[in-house]
Amino acid sequence: REPIRMNPQDAHARGLRDGDIVRVWNDRGACLAGLVLTEGMLPGVVEMATGAWYDPIYPGEPDCLDVHGNPNVLTHDRPTSSLSQGPAAQSCLVEIDAWRLPLPPIRAHNAPNFVIGRLTTTKIHEKRTQEKPSTGERK
Repeated sequence: REPIRMNPQDAHARGLRDGDIVRVWNDRGACLAGLVLTEGMLPGVVEMATGAWYDPIYPGEPDCLDVHGNPNVLTHDRPTSSLSQGPAAQSCLVEIDAWRLPLPPIRAHNAPNFVIGRLTTTKIHEKRTQEKPSTGERK
């Protein structure tokens, strides 16, 4: 999970500890992150790098939880102006609470499972694996 840095005072007020998995959320979306406590953050401020691949818990469902920690689900997706089309500032208001449910798997680095006819790429791979000789001999 992508780390999120927080002041220990803020974590204590929320009952959070260093290393906890937390849900970071606002009215735009939510993602999971690994909590890193540091005195270097001002109280009331958190910092989370952009870098985690988007990995929704339910692919294809809009506005669902991102399990890998992509903070883009929390920010506006609009440019600074019609002239520049540059991204708006990557800052927003969020709330953070402990994630108490079982952790969903991170699938962002798995190969996609394409559908080819009636078979998925996973089933095709399984079929090819079963057809190979089990002794390691070459034919």
